[in-house]
Amino acid sequence: MKIALLQSNPTVGDLAGNARLVREAAQTASGSGADLLVTSELVLSGYPPKDLLLRQGFVAACDAWVDRLAEELPKSLGVIVGHPTHRGCPPGRVANAASLIHEGRIVATVHKRLLPNYDVFDERRYFRPAESISPVAFQGEILGIHICEDAWFHDPSTFYATDPEHLGDPLAALGRQGATMFINLSASPFEAGKSHRRHELMAYHARHWSIPFLFADQIGGNDDLVFDGQSFVLNANGACVASLPAFRPGLLQVDTGKLPPPQFMLPMPKESDLHEALVLAIRDYCHKSGFTDCVLGLSGGVDSALVAYLAARALGPEHVHGLLLPSRYSTDHSVDDAIALAQRLGIRHATIPIDAVHRAYETIPVVSDELASQPAGLADQNLQSRIRGAIVMARSNHNGWLALATGNKSELAMGYCTLYGDMNGAYAPLADLYKGEVYALCEFINESEGRELIPRNIIVKPPSAELAPNQFDQDTLPPYDVLDAILQGLVEREESVAQLSRKFPRETVEWIARRLDRNEYKRWQMPPGVKVSPRAYGVGRRMPMAAKCDGDWTV
Repeated sequence: MKIALLQSNPTVGDLAGNARLVREAAQTASGSGADLLVTSELVLSGYPPKDLLLRQGFVAACDAWVDRLAEELPKSLGVIVGHPTHRGCPPGRVANAASLIHEGRIVATVHKRLLPNYDVFDERRYFRPAESISPVAFQGEILGIHICEDAWFHDPSTFYATDPEHLGDPLAALGRQGATMFINLSASPFEAGKSHRRHELMAYHARHWSIPFLFADQIGGNDDLVFDGQSFVLNANGACVASLPAFRPGLLQVDTGKLPPPQFMLPMPKESDLHEALVLAIRDYCHKSGFTDCVLGLSGGVDSALVAYLAARALGPEHVHGLLLPSRYSTDHSVDDAIALAQRLGIRHATIPIDAVHRAYETIPVVSDELASQPAGLADQNLQSRIRGAIVMARSNHNGWLALATGNKSELAMGYCTLYGDMNGAYAPLADLYKGEVYALCEFINESEGRELIPRNIIVKPPSAELAPNQFDQDTLPPYDVLDAILQGLVEREESVAQLSRKFPRETVEWIARRLDRNEYKRWQMPPGVKVSPRAYGVGRRMPMAAKCDGDWTV
């Protein structure tokens, strides 16, 4: 059977636009002689649709679009479409479904069995699990059609969440019923290193049942998630015989009766994947939200430099506007570095000194007393940051530009950021990148570009907020390599202070843990950012704010 896998970039809620993606792919696949087209999970609604599923009429409209596609798609081509549905569910319930359309009608519909409810996933809020799962006969083959998580039953990181004793392994059920191939419709969010886990898990299923495995994933950025695609076909031995590149739309066609020889898959460097993921996330967040241009503050530091570069790649340099906002504490080299960066990237930029506004605050009664009592103290430092944030937002509001925040995961963990100041913005591209990853990505960019697009001095100089005389990050924070390593234990692995203190000084671990917990309220107010790690701030890490967390809870 000739099968085409569609790797597309659907927009959440754009039913007409998403149906058009399916229709256009079907015309191409039919024209090239395909028998079957496979789309990604919930391609019709876009993934994740979140509480749109609760809005009156939304799921019914999705069902109506499935009926319309049945009328419009080429009659000779089978098409498996992912969509939410009321059909086959008790009143008021919804299923995450995949329907096989052929010859103008819906031949079969399968429902998702395992509904993830961990990390960023909250599918049990919306969907009911399939009561049973069976393969679908089509043109002499028995198709083991299933949806995303149904194939992740054996993955250690998800096993606890899928209630295995009750629901069982969906692919084992399909295999026992004689499936001649597995077909997975996925919307699997990107994480650095996740593609290897996907391949290993799907290869296990292919080898165990000695049948091919076809995996169709989506690409694109949707809110805090970005999807890398990398759709693929495995032979009955679990070897990859065909695949699509990451972060690009495409249509992959194979003949399951004569699969190509195995591919040699060279893993991409982590920084390459991060680079592509962040560029796509910024582009889609802007364009799907209706923006063409963005604005950000350029401090001459490494974080704003990286965001400016990524935005220029995502939107085009002519659509990126950098604001240099020097204060009385800004160094000449920081201003020079920011100008050099803007010129090398070709982005638009303007210099707006903030000292006049800063001095005006010093003349306001009450405020002036506070500032005079502690010159260059915390209130004064935050005031400078808030002046800058207000100017960025004024440009954003006046011109209709999307404001980008530039904070990284390490700073957000420690609260080393200012509410209503440098945290201002609609999107925070680096919110899930540790400081060390920011430096590594900048080095990778210069190396891959073959020139210093990000000036060397920005990368090598000691980081500083420049809000007080002779101020450097490391006067307040531990060295970033130590800070990042401890944060990875606390945030991503939920390790205890006692456990981490076996590898790092206990006093340092305790200080970092206290700061991490005490600054949760700031992270609740940060702009959305893109998830690129196993555990990002936001819906994937839901910590209390008003709580006593400074303990190991041992008896």
